[in-house]
Amino acid sequence: MFEQEIALMTKIRGLSRRRFNQTAAGAAALMGFPYIKSASSAGKLSIGTIDHWIPGNNAVLREICEQWGADNGVEVTVDFITVIGGKLVLTAQAESRAQIGHDILLMGGWSLSMFLNKLEPINDVVEDIVAEYGPFADYAHAAGYLDGKWLGSPSPTSSVSWPLLSRLDYFQDYAGIDLQKIFPGHSEREASLVESWDYELFLTAAQKLHAAGHSFGAALSGGGNDSNQFLAALFAAYGASMINESGDISVDSDATREVLEYMSRLAQYMPDGVYAWDDGSNNRHMISGVGSTTCNPPSPWAVAKRDAPHVAEKMWAHDNPRGPAGRFRTVSPAFWALWNFSNNIPAAKALLRYVSTKDVSDKMVLASQGYDIPTVISHYQNNDYWTNAAPPTGVLYNYPGRGDEKQIIAGYPAPPQAAALVYAQTLLPNLVARVTQGGESFDDAINWAANEAEVVLRG
Repeated sequence: MFEQEIALMTKIRGLSRRRFNQTAAGAAALMGFPYIKSASSAGKLSIGTIDHWIPGNNAVLREICEQWGADNGVEVTVDFITVIGGKLVLTAQAESRAQIGHDILLMGGWSLSMFLNKLEPINDVVEDIVAEYGPFADYAHAAGYLDGKWLGSPSPTSSVSWPLLSRLDYFQDYAGIDLQKIFPGHSEREASLVESWDYELFLTAAQKLHAAGHSFGAALSGGGNDSNQFLAALFAAYGASMINESGDISVDSDATREVLEYMSRLAQYMPDGVYAWDDGSNNRHMISGVGSTTCNPPSPWAVAKRDAPHVAEKMWAHDNPRGPAGRFRTVSPAFWALWNFSNNIPAAKALLRYVSTKDVSDKMVLASQGYDIPTVISHYQNNDYWTNAAPPTGVLYNYPGRGDEKQIIAGYPAPPQAAALVYAQTLLPNLVARVTQGGESFDDAINWAANEAEVVLRG
């Protein structure tokens, strides 16, 4: 693996700075913090970020960063790297081991915890941002503030949420469920209707939608990002976990068996190919007009608005179902991380301050068509993009999370380093697949998961 990582590193650091031209997610924008040029902060600055799902987003980020560089005498290079196949994570691993690479690299979820000794603490940067704009969301603090230090600046780009994204017409016509009435595009919800939206009702709807040829589609594969998201929220809703908040293995539980029993029923109403789906498969399933619902940020809607408007105008983002332990939604905060072996730390810190201004945040929300949710609370609260997004008007209102859902990062509730590995090794999707695809007994699958969790804890 090390040799592969070095090969990947060589490609990234080649003379032409060639970019990975695949698919995934990344962005950025313009800022207002004062920046005073000095000889120590001039020169070159390289940024690695994710290749964004939303058309046109990369171009906006590049323009923002390059313009900042031109204004401040810094030659800025932006590389867009796909998350498909784990390429962004592999890039981080390669750069960390070789101690050369981008000055700034975008990292998501719990990734910062995997590079504790290789990242430059940036308390000063974050404190400046908070002093200017107020605090970050709790989940950004949980994954970014480690061992008493901020090891990444929460990013205004590529921090996303995983609600359900559904077809209003299919749910109404085939399941008799009015999703707009349950989760309207404004703050006035009817509590009894929201309470009725639980996993049993979702299962009944999935059965009817499948019979109509419009299945619920979510990846259950072991090699993707999206496969973690729906299952992490489901496990949490039943009170199940792989590793608990104390760092103890907790997968062998009645709650886990309830989840496996539920998924044994739900999986029969999902497309056969979900065990091989990558992070783009559910998008294509929805954009094609076949899919009725998925667990995903609004990239299918954004692409459908361009390529299949008749599909986009029927979509609606809304909350996940409620389980015995409550209602949960996964989020994935993104961070601008600064390597401690960077050749230009002063300029890197200045750029991090710049991309965290309200002006830049607003530009990135617009460029991502609402896909990117600012992690600075005031930047989100003072932006009405999601309320006004159309068609249909209000389609994204519920995307940032408006109700009683607890927002968690996949791997929850394990401590950061354990959670990162639970996530990276897709233990939850693999556990579910062993039962629903492989036909293993609950006990055998749970024993496998417990052994894997022990390996995770041993490092």
